[in-house]
Amino acid sequence: MKNEKDVLILAIESSCDETAAAVIKNGREVLSNIISSQIALHTLYGGVVPEIASRKHIEKINQVIEEALKQAEVTLDDIDAIGVTYGPGLVGALLVGVAEAKAISYAAKKPLIGVHHIEGHISANYIENKDLEPPFACLVVSGGHTHLVVVEDYGKYKILGRTRDDAAGEAFDKVARAIGLGYPGGPKIDKLSKEGNPEAISFPRAHIAESVYDFSFSGLKSAVLNYLNAARMKGEEVVAADVAASFQKAVTDVLVEHAMMAVKEYGFDKLAIAGGVASNSTLRKEMEAACEKNHVKFYHPSPILCTDNAAMIGAAAYYEYLAGTRSGWDLNAVPNLKLGER
Repeated sequence: MKNEKDVLILAIESSCDETAAAVIKNGREVLSNIISSQIALHTLYGGVVPEIASRKHIEKINQVIEEALKQAEVTLDDIDAIGVTYGPGLVGALLVGVAEAKAISYAAKKPLIGVHHIEGHISANYIENKDLEPPFACLVVSGGHTHLVVVEDYGKYKILGRTRDDAAGEAFDKVARAIGLGYPGGPKIDKLSKEGNPEAISFPRAHIAESVYDFSFSGLKSAVLNYLNAARMKGEEVVAADVAASFQKAVTDVLVEHAMMAVKEYGFDKLAIAGGVASNSTLRKEMEAACEKNHVKFYHPSPILCTDNAAMIGAAAYYEYLAGTRSGWDLNAVPNLKLGER
């Protein structure tokens, strides 16, 4: 299973509402990827409840780690290092993973590597795209983050733009709630949009004059809410599928436009997308078409590697391990950790 040159990383992810563990070989091969999702639990409340998420992580974390080792057919003796998400995310949720990783690292005498959650999302692209190497541009779109990043090298990033307010995924969740779809919003809007007309309603696309790569989605979200309220006050029928499709198109247009602008300005022939919203079918289709038109190679992880998982954390930890990054026993959860910080 393992020769002397192989590096095996046991990775742990608990930044939000998925308790996950994985074993990754040489940064790109998944030996196991175990995810215990809490979606059904949080659906009752219409969103993630941090306190409940933390308690559930404590219940599940040992089970998912044991299962990850078992499925990979390895023991802790075979593992070279422990990688763990330490930020950004929900502080209580992060603490469960960090404490667990530190305990295993200490007991098994294995190096500990703290991983940035967004770096994990970007690194998910390395797992299925064996040919992908930096430099390239990457659009990270998730529930908590919207970043346009230049990946200069493994572990080295330059942020071109980020959201000024709501993240794309957050806007999806809020609009889904307003339409009456419930939680989680992203997949539900994606599904409903297929039945709607994306040109039915003209929603705004925000552009920030002084920072062309930055994003803003709160105005779009407000426009959707205003449209719904106005229709209800006038007693007009709301076609939910048209609202969903028109909203999704407005988000996608801005994301694709910013990404293409960056690729052209920086002369890249490679673009990757990452994060939960990167599994959105319209975004994938539109981005693929734009890349083809501009002769840019398009990379994206499978949907299971777009949402939170530990395999992506293992991929990021591998390159940090090669670079000599090691975390001390003082590693702590940093809920608002910025990309590029340590």
